[in-house]
Amino acid sequence: MKKYTIQNNPFVVPTNDGKVIKEHFGLATDGNPNISIAHMIAPAGWSEPFQTPEFDEFTFIIKGKKQFIIEGEMVVLEAGQSIKIERHTRVQYSNPFTEPCEYLAICTPAFSINSVNRED
Repeated sequence: MKKYTIQNNPFVVPTNDGKVIKEHFGLATDGNPNISIAHMIAPAGWSEPFQTPEFDEFTFIIKGKKQFIIEGEMVVLEAGQSIKIERHTRVQYSNPFTEPCEYLAICTPAFSINSVNRED
């Protein structure tokens, strides 16, 4: 029995804001409630409402820049930088820049829409 899994067919999360989300491992892909790993591309001008997730989120920027407003503090990451945002932290994610931002997001436990707590 193999002790590894190669993911060639990630789950593409439907969005209506131009953001591309491909979950390689997690609830939507393999049912794992402990972690989700997603490859994302946020288009220029993209943003989400403030939220208070019930998971830790690790983000690694591959290309471009991404802006975070974390508990009122603005943080901008560029390619090669990463951040961990602890669960129950109020945060807003955005890309107010002119180029798309490509990044990896890892959530523990796994991301689910019910664990985001968005301030729509």
